[in-house]
Amino acid sequence: MTPGDDDRLAELTALADGTLQGRRRAQLHAEIGRSPELAERFEKQRRAVGALRSVDERAPSWLRARVEPESRPRRRRRISFSMPLAGGLAAGAAFAILLALVLPGGAGGPTVVEASELAAQPADAPAPGPVPSEPALLDARAEGLAFPNWAREFGWRATGRRVDEIDGRRAVTVFYEKEGRRIGYTILSGDPIDPPDEASTTDREGVTLRGLSADGRVIVTWLRGGHTCVLSGTGVDAATLLDLAAWQGKGAVAF
Repeated sequence: MTPGDDDRLAELTALADGTLQGRRRAQLHAEIGRSPELAERFEKQRRAVGALRSVDERAPSWLRARVEPESRPRRRRRISFSMPLAGGLAAGAAFAILLALVLPGGAGGPTVVEASELAAQPADAPAPGPVPSEPALLDARAEGLAFPNWAREFGWRATGRRVDEIDGRRAVTVFYEKEGRRIGYTILSGDPIDPPDEASTTDREGVTLRGLSADGRVIVTWLRGGHTCVLSGTGVDAATLLDLAAWQGKGAVAF
């Protein structure tokens, strides 16, 4: 691996764990969107970071007391992973790497791109049906917000749903399908999540929508009732997602 490759790998790792900020973060997202090879390398780094975050054990107090004071005056170290982590990673190494990821200056919450990845996951519950008294809505809610029923207006039929937790936030996703294409609509608990800097902005029906692409997915994000909504899918154009996101069902879909 050349020095240039080392630097790129470090940047990908920093992007995956949330430490890469500012203009370079936006530039790297754009480069990933243009390069399948770079997208694959980023996905490996993201999976590695996720594997570390799944470690349930806490470092012993003596190790935390030693590592934390030494880390505070410095910029957080970037750790590169050149291969998937093995299940038998030694506990001491796991503690050290985990602490490097969660010490001050860490990621601090989910991103819109992370939430969009739920659209690629399988459903773990049946599709909600329409609300009998309000056919523009589905009988599924998250954070007090009802999911829209797009079947009649757009031909997108609800096919399933799932519930996840991302960085301590509840994420409810309803899946829709049309002509072999599949999209996911996720509503997240907690405070609004800022979209990436490179996201474009447009207004539809008085709703401010932000759009971007990542890892081959088209993503649209917006706020409903103070909560972040994320709609994404592959093989679907941005105009379609924007129309779906802004649809208000003659006032039935509350914003």
